[in-house]
Amino acid sequence: MTAPSHHAYVPFVSVHNMMRLVLHVGIERVLVDLAAEIAADFLRWPAFDKTPRVASHSDVGVIELMPTSDGQTYGFKYVNGHPSNMKQGLQTVTAFGLLADVATGYPLLLSEMTILTALRTAATSAMAAKWLAPAGATTMALIGNGAQAEFQALAFKAICGVAQVRLYDIDPAATRKCAANLRGYGLGVVSCATAEEALLGAQIITTVTADKQYATILTDNMVGPGVHINGVGGDCPGKTELHRDILLRSAIFVEYPPQTRIEGEIQQLDADHPVTELWQVMAGQAPGRTDARQITLFDSVGFAIEDFSALRYVLGKLRDTGFCEQLDMIADPDDPRDLFGMLLRAA
Repeated sequence: MTAPSHHAYVPFVSVHNMMRLVLHVGIERVLVDLAAEIAADFLRWPAFDKTPRVASHSDVGVIELMPTSDGQTYGFKYVNGHPSNMKQGLQTVTAFGLLADVATGYPLLLSEMTILTALRTAATSAMAAKWLAPAGATTMALIGNGAQAEFQALAFKAICGVAQVRLYDIDPAATRKCAANLRGYGLGVVSCATAEEALLGAQIITTVTADKQYATILTDNMVGPGVHINGVGGDCPGKTELHRDILLRSAIFVEYPPQTRIEGEIQQLDADHPVTELWQVMAGQAPGRTDARQITLFDSVGFAIEDFSALRYVLGKLRDTGFCEQLDMIADPDDPRDLFGMLLRAA
């Protein structure tokens, strides 16, 4: 049997190697780098194929595929969202992703994306806040202290200069976990007993809760003028965090309206309610924050281009770090027409 050629092998980044890569580069450095990669791709937004993610919903969660291509490279992510998993000691969100060469269709990278999604979500949040948050914002309220919370806190520190995070979760154990994990990162961390307490003095409010339901994490009376809201937890039909009245007072910025109107906070509004695409702000085609007293909302649901950017970043880092395995993944017969013969010769 002839040994497979290099065409048969695809670099695979396991969870173990993803953790090695992130710690080797540095968590905050990775967040800054990812934000830069995502920003670069947002600035060439029209170059990408765009479609709302393909979702399969059930009573307990959702399984989704998120594809995109820039004409040279194709990428997709498989991701789930199952809030009840936590009760079984399982992750609420798991993911993996792939990049492929458009010219041949051959895979270029297969990677875990549970950790990478947490990193790219946080990097996107902070990237958006650079354009939308009030000038000089240094304090963030972080409502929901689960698996995503520390990533959000460190992204806002590294990218936006946030110096203090005020934590609240309905489960005090989650807040204790988050506060403990953030020790040693140079952030002021305040654990709060209520959401209202967490909002005191905060110029940025991040909501990142997990329940799959129409929830009201923030009521209208809790949100004063001049703040930026980073709404992360509402990301599928029937799952929201903000009272509708807050939306009506806010300038709303989104990734891809056809997806966000189905999954985001704006599913509560009329289908023609005005929103601004974030890439247009970054490209100078639309205004961002226009008034110091304005409430800005980044209605973040996550979009495939962000995953594409993150996977391409990881692929580039493999050339420096080698933190991957080579999977014998593509059948590679000596004669492309003789796949059956290759099978027989393996006996």
